[in-house]
Amino acid sequence: MRNRVIAILLLIGAGAILAGCTAPPAQSPPAATTPAMTAAPVTTTAVPQFSFTLGQEYLHKKYSFASESETFSEQFHVTNDPWAIVFTVNPTNLDPQYTWFEITATNIDSGRSETFGYGRSYPLDKYQQHPMYNAGPYRFDLKGNRVSVDVIIAKRNP
Repeated sequence: MRNRVIAILLLIGAGAILAGCTAPPAQSPPAATTPAMTAAPVTTTAVPQFSFTLGQEYLHKKYSFASESETFSEQFHVTNDPWAIVFTVNPTNLDPQYTWFEITATNIDSGRSETFGYGRSYPLDKYQQHPMYNAGPYRFDLKGNRVSVDVIIAKRNP
Protein backbone atom coordinates (compact mmCIF):
# COMPACT_ATOMS: atom_id res chain seq x y z
CA MET A 1 0.00 0.00 0.00
CA ARG A 2 2.78 2.36 0.94
CA ASN A 3 4.52 1.77 -2.42
CA ARG A 4 1.30 2.61 -4.27
CA VAL A 5 0.90 5.92 -2.42
CA ILE A 6 4.47 6.89 -3.27
CA ALA A 7 3.94 5.87 -6.91
CA ILE A 8 0.70 7.90 -7.12
CA LEU A 9 2.38 10.97 -5.58
CA LEU A 10 5.26 10.63 -8.05
CA LEU A 11 2.81 10.40 -10.96
CA ILE A 12 0.91 13.47 -9.74
CA GLY A 13 4.19 15.40 -9.33
CA ALA A 14 5.40 14.37 -12.78
CA GLY A 15 2.06 15.36 -14.30
CA ALA A 16 2.23 18.78 -12.62
CA ILE A 17 5.75 19.35 -13.92
CA LEU A 18 4.80 18.28 -17.45
CA ALA A 19 1.73 20.51 -17.36
CA GLY A 20 3.84 23.48 -16.29
CA CYS A 21 1.98 23.98 -13.03
CA THR A 22 5.17 24.41 -11.03
CA ALA A 23 6.90 26.83 -13.40
CA PRO A 24 7.09 30.46 -12.28
CA PRO A 25 4.49 32.73 -13.90
CA ALA A 26 5.52 34.07 -17.29
CA GLN A 27 6.56 37.68 -17.25
CA SER A 28 5.41 40.04 -19.94
CA PRO A 29 8.21 40.99 -22.38
CA PRO A 30 9.77 44.43 -22.08
CA ALA A 31 8.19 47.21 -24.12
CA ALA A 32 11.00 47.44 -26.69
CA THR A 33 11.84 44.00 -28.01
CA THR A 34 13.62 42.86 -31.13
CA PRO A 35 11.56 40.60 -33.40
CA ALA A 36 12.84 37.06 -33.82
CA MET A 37 14.96 36.46 -36.90
CA THR A 38 13.60 34.22 -39.62
CA ALA A 39 15.53 31.50 -41.39
CA ALA A 40 16.45 33.79 -44.30
CA PRO A 41 16.62 37.41 -43.05
CA VAL A 42 16.28 40.22 -45.55
CA THR A 43 18.51 43.15 -44.84
CA THR A 44 16.96 46.52 -45.54
CA THR A 45 18.03 49.98 -44.69
CA ALA A 46 15.43 52.02 -42.90
CA VAL A 47 14.65 55.16 -44.80
CA PRO A 48 13.78 58.12 -42.62
CA GLN A 49 10.59 59.77 -43.78
CA PHE A 50 11.18 63.41 -44.68
CA SER A 51 8.58 65.81 -45.88
CA PHE A 52 9.51 68.91 -47.78
CA THR A 53 8.54 70.78 -50.90
CA LEU A 54 10.72 71.21 -53.94
CA GLY A 55 11.78 74.38 -55.66
CA GLN A 56 13.85 74.90 -58.80
CA GLU A 57 14.49 71.61 -60.57
CA TYR A 58 17.85 70.40 -61.81
CA LEU A 59 16.33 67.29 -63.37
CA HIS A 60 12.81 65.95 -63.84
CA LYS A 61 12.72 62.90 -66.05
CA LYS A 62 11.00 59.53 -66.42
CA TYR A 63 13.16 56.43 -66.92
CA SER A 64 12.08 52.92 -67.92
CA PHE A 65 14.06 49.78 -67.21
CA ALA A 66 12.97 46.62 -69.03
CA SER A 67 16.04 44.60 -68.06
CA GLU A 68 18.97 44.70 -65.64
CA SER A 69 21.39 45.70 -68.40
CA GLU A 70 19.78 49.12 -68.96
CA THR A 71 21.52 52.04 -67.25
CA PHE A 72 21.31 55.82 -67.47
CA SER A 73 23.68 58.54 -66.35
CA GLU A 74 23.15 62.26 -65.82
CA GLN A 75 25.67 64.91 -64.81
CA PHE A 76 25.26 68.53 -63.66
CA HIS A 77 26.38 71.05 -61.03
CA VAL A 78 24.36 71.45 -57.82
CA THR A 79 24.44 74.83 -56.02
CA ASN A 80 25.05 75.40 -52.33
CA ASP A 81 21.32 75.36 -51.52
CA PRO A 82 19.86 72.29 -49.80
CA TRP A 83 18.52 69.91 -52.44
CA ALA A 84 16.88 66.53 -52.69
CA ILE A 85 16.48 63.41 -54.75
CA VAL A 86 12.83 62.35 -55.07
CA PHE A 87 11.59 59.38 -57.03
CA THR A 88 8.38 57.49 -57.65
CA VAL A 89 8.67 53.86 -58.74
CA ASN A 90 6.05 52.10 -60.86
CA PRO A 91 6.79 48.35 -61.07
CA THR A 92 5.99 46.76 -64.43
CA ASN A 93 5.98 43.25 -62.95
CA LEU A 94 3.75 41.99 -60.13
CA ASP A 95 6.48 39.83 -58.59
CA PRO A 96 8.59 42.08 -56.30
CA GLN A 97 11.65 39.84 -56.60
CA TYR A 98 12.11 41.02 -60.20
CA THR A 99 11.46 44.74 -59.74
CA TRP A 100 14.13 47.07 -58.37
CA PHE A 101 15.66 50.50 -58.88
CA GLU A 102 18.89 52.12 -57.71
CA ILE A 103 20.26 55.66 -58.04
CA THR A 104 23.81 56.60 -57.03
CA ALA A 105 24.73 60.28 -56.58
CA THR A 106 28.49 60.81 -56.80
CA ASN A 107 30.20 64.13 -56.07
CA ILE A 108 32.80 64.25 -58.84
CA ASP A 109 35.20 66.50 -56.87
CA SER A 110 35.29 64.47 -53.65
CA GLY A 111 34.39 61.02 -55.02
CA ARG A 112 31.83 60.61 -52.22
CA SER A 113 28.69 58.78 -53.29
CA GLU A 114 25.32 57.92 -51.81
CA THR A 115 22.99 55.24 -53.13
CA PHE A 116 19.23 55.00 -52.73
CA GLY A 117 16.75 52.55 -54.16
CA TYR A 118 13.65 50.42 -54.28
CA GLY A 119 13.48 46.61 -54.00
CA ARG A 120 16.27 44.10 -53.46
CA SER A 121 18.00 45.32 -50.30
CA TYR A 122 16.14 48.66 -50.33
CA PRO A 123 12.70 49.47 -48.91
CA LEU A 124 9.64 48.79 -51.05
CA ASP A 125 8.42 52.37 -50.64
CA LYS A 126 7.34 53.46 -54.11
CA TYR A 127 7.69 57.17 -53.24
CA GLN A 128 10.94 58.29 -51.60
CA GLN A 129 12.49 61.65 -50.69
CA HIS A 130 16.19 61.93 -49.86
CA PRO A 131 17.56 65.29 -48.65
CA MET A 132 21.02 66.23 -49.87
CA TYR A 133 23.27 69.07 -48.71
CA ASN A 134 26.63 69.38 -50.50
CA ALA A 135 27.21 71.50 -53.58
CA GLY A 136 29.38 70.56 -56.52
CA PRO A 137 29.43 68.68 -59.78
CA TYR A 138 27.47 65.44 -59.50
CA ARG A 139 27.03 62.34 -61.62
CA PHE A 140 23.86 60.31 -61.16
CA ASP A 141 23.91 56.66 -62.21
CA LEU A 142 20.52 54.98 -62.51
CA LYS A 143 19.82 51.30 -63.01
CA GLY A 144 16.88 48.99 -62.45
CA ASN A 145 14.79 46.12 -63.68
CA ARG A 146 11.15 45.99 -64.75
CA VAL A 147 10.24 49.43 -63.41
CA SER A 148 9.51 52.90 -64.66
CA VAL A 149 10.71 55.68 -62.39
CA ASP A 150 9.90 59.38 -62.23
CA VAL A 151 13.03 61.10 -60.88
CA ILE A 152 13.17 64.69 -59.63
CA ILE A 153 16.37 66.31 -58.42
CA ALA A 154 15.64 69.82 -57.18
CA LYS A 155 16.37 72.51 -54.62
CA ARG A 156 14.39 72.16 -51.40
CA ASN A 157 12.18 75.00 -50.27
CA PRO A 158 12.89 76.39 -46.81
